[in-house]
Amino acid sequence: MTTLPWQPGITPLMLAPMQGLTNRALRAYFIEHVRPDIVFTEFMQAKAGGARPLLAADVRDIAPEQDGVPLVVQLVGHGRELLVTAARMAQEAGARHINLNMGCPYGRMGRGLTGGGMLRCTDDLTEIVHALRDAIRGSFSVKIRAGYDDPEQILSLVPVFEASGVDFLVLHPRTVVQKYGGHADHQVTARVVRETRLPVIANGDIFTAADGKQVLEETGAAGLMLGRGAIIDPILFRRLRGEANQEPALAERKAELGSYLREMASRYRLLFCGDTQVLCKLKEIIVHWDDSEWVKPLKSLKRAKSLRDFERHCMGSAELRKAGL
Repeated sequence: MTTLPWQPGITPLMLAPMQGLTNRALRAYFIEHVRPDIVFTEFMQAKAGGARPLLAADVRDIAPEQDGVPLVVQLVGHGRELLVTAARMAQEAGARHINLNMGCPYGRMGRGLTGGGMLRCTDDLTEIVHALRDAIRGSFSVKIRAGYDDPEQILSLVPVFEASGVDFLVLHPRTVVQKYGGHADHQVTARVVRETRLPVIANGDIFTAADGKQVLEETGAAGLMLGRGAIIDPILFRRLRGEANQEPALAERKAELGSYLREMASRYRLLFCGDTQVLCKLKEIIVHWDDSEWVKPLKSLKRAKSLRDFERHCMGSAELRKAGL
């Protein structure tokens, strides 16, 4: 029997796979400070034409866990043989939990038959999922949008996942063509939960503890996956567990976020090459912040021309005086 990547009896809180963001440095920050129950890699793209389908840099990131937290390796690619080969390669490198990306809406992932684009043509889907299940020794899950352009398409696919032996689903109830427009319709999540025996993890538009609790209560989902909400507020995991203030005051949030960005700058210096690359990676974090209360400080951070300037804007006046800046 396959072991799920979370302990029985808990409502798992997962850190979503986000391309360009959930690298091992950011995952390490979350594990140290809020300890998600499960973390995911950024998607690893299986590419044809080479001797091995996964990049060496991706393979180095593969492990059964990170700092004691189960690590799920997410694969994206086109075609059965390529995906099966990539899954076997990931397992050889130590992967215990593998996820298939059927939700990415950007670029060729949305237009081709890869990522969210797989939902454009589902004729081969049964064969692909069955073949992956046969090849994967540990848990096998699917992260999926509600449909390509039909938000009820997922309901016709659930029997395929059940028959294939998929262990759990992560559902973002938007369509691929919506990208991140409109809203995540968790009424769709609730319908899927009612119609399948598989654990369903709810994902999409969970920005506060109240959002998460409402989604769990209204859908019956087995757990939550936090993406943009976690990037905006890493303490969200602790808020959902009742371990931190669920509605922090503005000053508290500023202190939390300033500390978060400064620590990520330190971690990124160890992972990336040079201040320019570190600055770019930090700006990829703040691009997800759109709260009206942050307009002025965000403008300063986005306009920062150097890493030193960025870090100065992350510091409070007392810290600036102490640092002599």
